[in-house]
Amino acid sequence: MSVQIKEVVTKSDMKKFVNLQFEIYKGNKFWAPPMKSDELHYLDPKANPAFKFSDAKFYIAIKNEKVVGRIGAIVNHRYNEKSGKKYVRFTKPEFTNDTEVVDALMNKVVEFGKEKGMELVHGPLGFTNLDKQGLLVEGFKELQSIASVYHLPYYKDHFDRLGYEKENDWLEFQLKLDDEVMKKANRGSAMIQKRYGFEVMNFETIADMKKNAHTVFEILNEAFDVLPYVVPFEKELEQYYVDKYFSVLNPKFVKAVKKDGELVGFMISVPSMSKAMQKANGSLFPFGIFALLKARKTNDLADLFLTGVLKKHQKAGVAVILFTEMQNALHANGISTFETTGVFESNNEVIANWKNYEHIQHKRRRCYVKNL
Repeated sequence: MSVQIKEVVTKSDMKKFVNLQFEIYKGNKFWAPPMKSDELHYLDPKANPAFKFSDAKFYIAIKNEKVVGRIGAIVNHRYNEKSGKKYVRFTKPEFTNDTEVVDALMNKVVEFGKEKGMELVHGPLGFTNLDKQGLLVEGFKELQSIASVYHLPYYKDHFDRLGYEKENDWLEFQLKLDDEVMKKANRGSAMIQKRYGFEVMNFETIADMKKNAHTVFEILNEAFDVLPYVVPFEKELEQYYVDKYFSVLNPKFVKAVKKDGELVGFMISVPSMSKAMQKANGSLFPFGIFALLKARKTNDLADLFLTGVLKKHQKAGVAVILFTEMQNALHANGISTFETTGVFESNNEVIANWKNYEHIQHKRRRCYVKNL
């Protein structure tokens, strides 16, 4: 029987789009399920302000009266203006291992892109770089970080078969703290603070962090503007991500640096929520909330989410101070292992720093690209 591609329009369609991944990965011990409510908000133009600067459509594939695949297509006009190229992005691909299904889904993305006058298709990418990005191509037997992605090995095979090529790779590392590395970092941090007059800023509550949220996004906008796939965050979009992410943060693991009273850099880490998300299985209630609260306070693994430093201070060692403060906080709370959630393969400076630690590079995800 042929594949039917249906545009996601109704609430019922949205639920089918979201629920498919729960069928594909059911019982998979490496997949960390997202919250279904977050996934539904992502699809909803009334809830997701990124629709205001993007054209987007989402599709489900139906075969034998069953949903067997899904895909989204996004034209991010801000990014295309910035890059000077005409890209359509594909997003949130999930499908059974069926050539007919995959071809029908990707043909729909290509069709949408051509209708919009685009010349290239790339992805998986979201509306912004704070949405999940990339396709897992290495590390299929590693637990997914909630800030990263998980896919089955056959996904890569289908994109390779269709002639999609590597545009960029993100590498993920697992690092272990040890006394010698920590002592060295503390010495270096103290010297940098004394030399340049930097001050460490700690937070006590989520409310304290939210007071500085706008400045954090200003730093992100300035520090990340040269990176691929990045668009500036404006106020409404800022609030969308604050509402989505700040409630899961533990203030102990959010660090900032000031100079002359100005916030110049920040680092965010989160005790790993992956196993708690598996217990929640897409819903906070009735039991998911308890698993997440426990993981937030008691854990032996952390995920390093995000770091940003104003450009004028990047060469002065602010990142060293931030990382030193973070590793001290992790160690003080019984966490000796942490994971990076993705660094561009080309970022040699950061990768060289990770290699000072006992480490493994255990995951790789890819953004593909192809001419239309």
